[in-house]
Amino acid sequence: MPSPNEIKAELLRRAAAIGFDDCRIAPATAPRHREEFRAWLEAGCAAEMDWIARGAEKRSDPQKVLAGARSVIVLALNYWQGANKTEERVGQGGRIARYAWGDDYHEIMEEKLRELDSYLTAAGGCQKIYVDAGPVLERDFAAEAGIGWHGKSTMLLNRQLGTWFFLGEIFTTLELPFDPPQVARCGSCTRCIEACPTGAISAPHQLDSRRCISYLTIELKGSIPVELRSLIGDRIYGCDDCLDVCPWNRFAQVSREAEFSARPAVTQMRLRDFLALTEERFREIFRGSPIKRIKRRGLLRNVCVALGNVGTRDDLPALTTAACDHEPLVAEHAAWAIEQINERSRRDGLLHVQDPTNQRRSETEFRYADSPRRSSSTAEAGAFPT
Repeated sequence: MPSPNEIKAELLRRAAAIGFDDCRIAPATAPRHREEFRAWLEAGCAAEMDWIARGAEKRSDPQKVLAGARSVIVLALNYWQGANKTEERVGQGGRIARYAWGDDYHEIMEEKLRELDSYLTAAGGCQKIYVDAGPVLERDFAAEAGIGWHGKSTMLLNRQLGTWFFLGEIFTTLELPFDPPQVARCGSCTRCIEACPTGAISAPHQLDSRRCISYLTIELKGSIPVELRSLIGDRIYGCDDCLDVCPWNRFAQVSREAEFSARPAVTQMRLRDFLALTEERFREIFRGSPIKRIKRRGLLRNVCVALGNVGTRDDLPALTTAACDHEPLVAEHAAWAIEQINERSRRDGLLHVQDPTNQRRSETEFRYADSPRRSSSTAEAGAFPT
């Protein structure tokens, strides 16, 4: 039977060979920030994500995840695709968080983790694997293992990968040599806090999901609060603002995983094109994508909000049709978007009347306002700063 050091050395070799960018090991002890996690739950910051609270006991005790666990193997996988034309094309159809440009990382990482699990089983261990879907405070274990450190945005930062990487964990009964944690290297920088469009990062290491655009566009199943819609801008799935501004990203290298590249079928679409998606077409385009989890109604809800913020009169026909969608969630947000575009038209001195409630396309009426035209600075007041 190989020694713990030999098992670890072979594990690291195999992890690198199948594409992981880092592999480190932490002890399977109680997470360092378990009390802060409980306080966060009690403050209601998890919003409607009840599944987090249901797994709170397991998240605070690795032995309730895997009895006899001694080590937590943490692996990092880079998904950065580089700053290139792809990013611009994604932006034309509404902004999508980089992690969701390509194939679902859960499936990609789980396949790789199963390979390592097989090796560890042969070495005498019993394991459980997780990719952002189990009762695990993964960033605490990743920080303990030295994968990175806790950024003020609450995201993990890595010196070589910046902010652009996924985490996966293997709980094992094998006792393997542990790696030391990294020193926090944020210093006095507060760029991530200042960059948050909705103020969801209220203080260093404090995130209120109820205001987070990623929560609002992905986890929230119902209506997006009206007071937050204008702050979402043209984002239709997630938000990268607090990640984009991190200075450590200057060291990020392009991922070796081609599966994380943006899909042409998505990048070539304009925002209003998404509103024409049927259930069947939605499933076809987003098969194997993280975006499929919010379903057609969730995506179209988000698209309507984005059009309400950045759309023009050219988008009104598509929105009028969407205002009669069979999904009430879509219809509600489409009607709101129409109101926003009409209001912008009025502010520009041009009235464009639409009536989305009669299940028909309304007549369009134009007239110049009697009052002098407002200045562009006044007309744009309150618009989302891009």
